[in-house]
Amino acid sequence: MNAQSNLPNGALNKNALKQAQEIDLMALFGALLDRKLFILFVTALFMFIGTAVAVFSTPIYQATSMIQVEEKGGSVPGFDELGGMFESTSAAVTEIELLKSRSIIGEAVDGLNLDIVAQPKLFPVIGGRAFRKFTPMQQGDLAEPSFGASSYAWGGERIEVFRFELPKSAIGQKFTLVAKANDGFELLTANGDVLLKGKVGEEATNGSFSLVLKTLIARPGTEFFITKHNRLNTILGLQSAIGASEKGKDSGIINLSLQHADASYAETVLNKVAGTYVRRNVERSSAEAQKSLDFLEYQLPQVKKQLESAEQRFNDYQVKQQSVDISLETEGVLRQLVKLETQLQELELKKLELGRKFKMSHPSYQAALEQIEAVENQKRRLASEVQVLPETQQELLRLKRDVEVNNEIYTLLLAKTQELDIVRAGTVGNVRVIDEAQVNTSNPVKPKKALIVVMATLLGGMLAVAIALVQKAIHKGIEDPAEIEGLGLPVYASVPYSEYQVKLTGFAKARKGKTAKAKSILAVDNPADLSIEALRSLRTSLHFAMMEAKNNIIAISGPSPGVGKSFISVNLATVLAQSDKKVLIIDADMRKGYLQTQFGMKWDNGLSDYLSGVITLEQATKKTQVEGLDLMTRGQIPPNPSELLMHENFSKLIEEINAKYDLVIIDTPPILAVTDPAIVSAHAGSTLLVTRFGQNHLKELELTRNRFEQNGIDVKGVVFNGVVKKASNAYGYYGYYNYEYKSDK
Repeated sequence: MNAQSNLPNGALNKNALKQAQEIDLMALFGALLDRKLFILFVTALFMFIGTAVAVFSTPIYQATSMIQVEEKGGSVPGFDELGGMFESTSAAVTEIELLKSRSIIGEAVDGLNLDIVAQPKLFPVIGGRAFRKFTPMQQGDLAEPSFGASSYAWGGERIEVFRFELPKSAIGQKFTLVAKANDGFELLTANGDVLLKGKVGEEATNGSFSLVLKTLIARPGTEFFITKHNRLNTILGLQSAIGASEKGKDSGIINLSLQHADASYAETVLNKVAGTYVRRNVERSSAEAQKSLDFLEYQLPQVKKQLESAEQRFNDYQVKQQSVDISLETEGVLRQLVKLETQLQELELKKLELGRKFKMSHPSYQAALEQIEAVENQKRRLASEVQVLPETQQELLRLKRDVEVNNEIYTLLLAKTQELDIVRAGTVGNVRVIDEAQVNTSNPVKPKKALIVVMATLLGGMLAVAIALVQKAIHKGIEDPAEIEGLGLPVYASVPYSEYQVKLTGFAKARKGKTAKAKSILAVDNPADLSIEALRSLRTSLHFAMMEAKNNIIAISGPSPGVGKSFISVNLATVLAQSDKKVLIIDADMRKGYLQTQFGMKWDNGLSDYLSGVITLEQATKKTQVEGLDLMTRGQIPPNPSELLMHENFSKLIEEINAKYDLVIIDTPPILAVTDPAIVSAHAGSTLLVTRFGQNHLKELELTRNRFEQNGIDVKGVVFNGVVKKASNAYGYYGYYNYEYKSDK
């Protein structure tokens, strides 16, 4: 007893499932091996395309720059306390947003005319690479045009636009500029109409169109494309293109980057943006000092006038009183008053500055108000002391006080003005450029050529594998005889695909709508072919299968055209005749039969003629070059083949040939196309179906069997024709069904 019979059913099912899964995986792997040439071709094609893309793609360079954001702005030595009023702390994140603002980017766009794009016209595909690879020996050298295409730029051409003005309706349109002799040029519209004519360095105008070229280096006839884009769109595009990020957390170091096909363009734009940003930062840092300076410069002339007026009144009073001097007591009071007035003026300036920075409820502002109130109280106390002085001394004290106070205030304001002017001039901002923009032209950031080739190759390989697997899944052609036997139809023989038969037909595959017609018989020309060996095996199987048949007639049919029915019929009949049997083969396909071609005969005087009563059986049967093998061709193509087969003449034919021949093979049309095979099989003792490897579907074969059974015909078995040895089916018995076994020479 087998050891597996002792296992429980669950274990057997698991083992069977495991084996089925393993076979499926191996079958998939085999399917890939079968399509290895296709997979290699697609992979190689994608690798070639990837290489071409990597070679001809425009390299993209990256300019990088570094900016430092300091925590506090710089101060002038000796003025730390005053400069501290105008310092501010700025986070790197805030500075990044300011740097990429439309204000900063817009100034760079306007300064460099970035909204004007002028570039040479390049030859398709290869023109870009040729233009980049040209190295001029000296300024002005130009590459020679290839293929006679002189309108394209091949290397060395250059254009710079100083100004390009046009109406709003023309913004975004592409214009063509054609270089002319003697630094001339023409500007053409998209329709080819001349819009402007001019020379380099001179303004060319035409209505609302105006163009000034700064540089134009090109041979006459070379074309350039010029487009002026919308300013806002250009700014937004540059905002997206410029990368800005802080290096590390709270480091205050900002890395800037810009990628572009033109390395000098990337450097120039990035330096312009960084320079504009630093200048704006300095202006922002000195703004407070400038406002205070403007206020003091407005107050100085007024204070000076007050001082001059006070001195004039004091001098006039002394002259009037005949040079009255101030007493020591009055002098002491005067000094205190002047000190308080000066202190009061300083507090007023401080209150003014605090009022611009804080609300009136802020503690600093309230403290300044309290200090002013205290000084005012001291002035009032001194005023009461002055009341006891003589009238002359009081007037003299008042006038002298006005002079001293105005002089102190003027001196204070003048000193403040000078200090603020120094602070404003010395302001450097809290950002500075550490590294100017620079590009490594020897190492472009894009494209990554090796990566492109590798990814394209992998993509091609995966795509080819996917296509092969999808085709495997979609194609449901029978490739395993076990599938046929699963329908209850025994497989009598698996006939291998014959390369020699291909030579006999003259081509591997018939044209669409046609059938490959052999000019000779394989069993005669190459009797050692594996296909013929398989048919000899079929001959043996038929010997035992027909023992209980009602007659010795074998009807051979198939599901569809092109399965090899005629090939099986002719060569099986030949093999049977070679075994000393008297065999007749009948071409019952009266529509498209062509058995006569393999025997080198004509189709006339055949089956249709006999059934029509035109000729006799002796006239209808013809001797062939194979001993013991007779042939009945299809005859004249009739309008009603099925009706002829249903005529009593066909029954009479069956009776006569059954007695006259050892075996009769009738080649019939496809059963799914016409009803002729069912009519013929009703008179035959055995019916065989021919199905082709990889061509007929299992459902198709099942439908064929049902068609015969509906007519009361039992199909004896199936001949599996055209079996190809493939990696995907190398794990079934049919993969080893036939072996070549030749005699030694």
